[in-house]
Amino acid sequence: MSHVMFYHLTRRPLEATLPALLERALQAGWRVVVRGTDDARLDWLDEKLWLGAEDGFLPHGRAGGPHDADQPVLLTAGAEIPNAARCLMAIDGAEVSPTEAAQLDRLCILFDGHDDAAVAQARAQWTALTGAGLGAQYWSEESGRWAMARERKPAPR
Repeated sequence: MSHVMFYHLTRRPLEATLPALLERALQAGWRVVVRGTDDARLDWLDEKLWLGAEDGFLPHGRAGGPHDADQPVLLTAGAEIPNAARCLMAIDGAEVSPTEAAQLDRLCILFDGHDDAAVAQARAQWTALTGAGLGAQYWSEESGRWAMARERKPAPR
């Protein structure tokens, strides 16, 4: 069963938060798919990830190439998970069904806390996922560091 985590971005933007989460997922031994909604935005994010910290390298690629299955981190706007990822990070309101979420080890939903539409979309996703019996955690950086602000336990089986 998936561990669902919502990240309410209010202090640091996506391009600063996502690399840290990706590094943690890779350290846990997971392959990751980052699902977005817009190819141009994913191209921009791809460039940001390549231009990351000089002392680190975050191996990743864009979906649609010949080596998708080999990518430890794959950025896509599609619903497929061609790299057999066990962790999905949804950005920019990308859809994740409760059925799909239940099959993952980890689902992270990152949303811009300064965008009312993004907050409303995240609330709808919270309702859909927890309504399907999945547990979820809501993480806030309002205090200056990440802290879990709310948790919904999974429904008993």
